[in-house]
Amino acid sequence: MIKRRNIITVAIDSPAAAGAGTQAKLISEHYKLFYLDTGKIYRYIGKLKLINNKNFSYNLVRKKISKMKLSYLNDKKLLSNEIALSASKVARDKKIRNIVHKFQQKCAYQPPKKYKGSVLDGRDIITIQVKDAMFKFYITANVKIRAKRRFEEYKNLNKKITYDEVLKSLKLRDKSDKERKYGPLKKTKDSILINTTKLSKKACFKKIKAIMDKKLNN
Repeated sequence: MIKRRNIITVAIDSPAAAGAGTQAKLISEHYKLFYLDTGKIYRYIGKLKLINNKNFSYNLVRKKISKMKLSYLNDKKLLSNEIALSASKVARDKKIRNIVHKFQQKCAYQPPKKYKGSVLDGRDIITIQVKDAMFKFYITANVKIRAKRRFEEYKNLNKKITYDEVLKSLKLRDKSDKERKYGPLKKTKDSILINTTKLSKKACFKKIKAIMDKKLNN
């Protein structure tokens, strides 16, 4: 992998609905970085599996990822509970992770030239995808708070689901993400812990910005 020199790289790992995506977007906008929500790639593959069922294969995934446009990841259907659980299952597959890994590496180390670098968030960004990132953040929050946030998102999308169903789903996702054999979610010693349970989006970004500015301005 040929890496662009002198770029800012930000790696964020987090459990679902902890606010990592929101912070990654704010970071990308403020520092003019290319942003990739890696979780949505697995949601995209999870959707492929649900649609294709018996015809789902590694070749299909390889073909779809090679031709995938980032706009595909903005599909609101990817936010469904069913697709989330399907994504968690396909993410356990090492061959699928290897296919996705190549795509993520390119986004991280070869972002379009108009960007000053990249910011990726997911489950194994620090541990596997961008091990040498300039900035490493582990963003988390209480599971009940995360469920409340995700439930509000679903309500805004007019999705019929109860808070208890969302909470149960998140707990299953956490268990799957932390216990899977390949690329499990875990905090590394060199990553900075950001707990968003009692932080507003603005307060959280202010905290992250202070950390980044200190290093960038030295």
